[in-house]
Formats: sequence, structure tokens, C-alpha cells
Amino acid sequence: MRPLRAGRIIYTNDIPIYAAFDEGAVTFPGSLLGAVPAELNAMLFDGRLDLSPISAFAYLANADKFALLGRLCIGSRKDVWSVVLVSAEPLAALNGARIAVTKESASGRNLLRVLLERRYGVRAEFVEVDDPLAHAVAGQPAFLIGDRAIDAQLAFAPGLVHDLGSLWHQWTGGDMVYAVWAARRDVVAANPAGVRAALEALVTARAWGYANPEPVIAAAAAHVARPAGFYAAYFATLNFELDAPALLGLGRFADELAAIGAIGTRPSIAPEVDLVAR
Repeated sequence: MRPLRAGRIIYTNDIPIYAAFDEGAVTFPGSLLGAVPAELNAMLFDGRLDLSPISAFAYLANADKFALLGRLCIGSRKDVWSVVLVSAEPLAALNGARIAVTKESASGRNLLRVLLERRYGVRAEFVEVDDPLAHAVAGQPAFLIGDRAIDAQLAFAPGLVHDLGSLWHQWTGGDMVYAVWAARRDVVAANPAGVRAALEALVTARAWGYANPEPVIAAAAAHVARPAGFYAAYFATLNFELDAPALLGLGRFADELAAIGAIGTRPSIAPEVDLVAR
């Protein structure tokens, strides 16, 4: 049986999980390939990857193709910091607006659409661009994720930066999930033990990241330098556990996506590959 090919997100927001592999503290039973979320989605679809973090939207739209792994997600309880809309106007005033959006995200873009249409009752035109931050600097509404979104948080006045995690929580009272871990169904069928071993390594690596914040923060700072104390606060805003509140938030996101026609049948929200409780 060949080693599994797995993806990893190249933003700083997944470093608390993957730093253990980079530091040699935990061994991943396969290979790891880094890319932005949209590229990981595509590689999982066409078989270049066997399992990967995948945008929550891509999973929910294609649950027939992918098996949800338990225990892991990238989400937020309230604020997220790295999924933002930069706009001088509040979201409720954006009816008919042209919004520059990153090509790198599926979940964040659809979260923005859900908020606009379902919470605020407005429709906007999304325009894919290579550098949405440049559009934000020029005064155009712009949606950003990952490290560019953090750049915007630090560069613009707070009133111009709308944190979508915060807006979601204010509206629903619950968690938001941006990415989950999933495996191709054919891979799970052919190598279930390998997929569980990969999940166990990822969960072990996350535990190491929780227990060793200093090297995690140092790795993030080496990737993108930030003001002192930033990464400790940022990682504290994120949720990496696909626990009951996260699953409820993922289910609510699925309901809202179905309501606007962004996905077809709303899938069951339950992990299909998990570890034995200890």
C-alpha cells in the first residue's frame, strides 16, 4: 500500500497543527504538500491528494465524494481575524456593490454571500482578483483570507474591517467552521487503517502544538513577522477541534448554503472516520 498523500494549508492558521511535523516531534505516515485552500480542494478532487484540509463549503457541496474526518477543523467560536471584508460601508449597504474577492477561498466567499443575502438581504457582485488587498487600499470593498486578511486587520482602521466570524456569531450565536479534514471515499475504502493512522498523527500533532506554544509561535513569526504577542492572541481566537459546537456551526452553515442554492442536498454532518475514544 503506497503512503498517503496529504495536504496542508500554507497560511499561518494551520501551524498549531503542523508545527509538530516540521519540528520532528511527530511523524506523519505519508507525504505532506502545502497549498492555498482552493488548490488543495482541486487536488483532492482530481486524486493528487488522498486526504487534506478542505474548505467547509467544498466538503458540504461534495459530501458524496469525501468522508469527513473527526476531531479536526479550522474554525472560530467568535472572532476569526483572518476572514474579513474591508469596506467603508456596512454589509447592509452593499446591495449591488462590486466586491473584489480572493481566488484562494471557497468557504469564506460563501460565508460572505450567506451573510449578505440571509442576514442583510442584499446581493453583491463578486469579482475575482489576484490582489484584493490592493483593491481595498484603493477604497473598493474587498474580501480577504489568511495572512492577507491579517495584513488588513493591522493596516486599516478597525471600522473598515468586518470580521466575518464575528458577524456570523452575532447572527447565529454559534461557531463557524472554515475548513475540515476529509479523505476521498475510494481511499477510505481501499486503506481505512492508513486514513485512521493519518488522522491519529494529526490529532497527536495538534496536542503537541497546544502543549508547546513557543515553537508554534516562533514558526508562525518566521513565516510572517507580526507585532509581539500577536500570534498568541490570534491562535487563541481559532478553534481546531471538530467538537459538538463546531459540528452545530457546520450544520447551520450547510442549512444557510442550501437556503441560497449554493449547495444541493444538505448532507449529514457526522464524521465518518474517527478515533476510538480514550
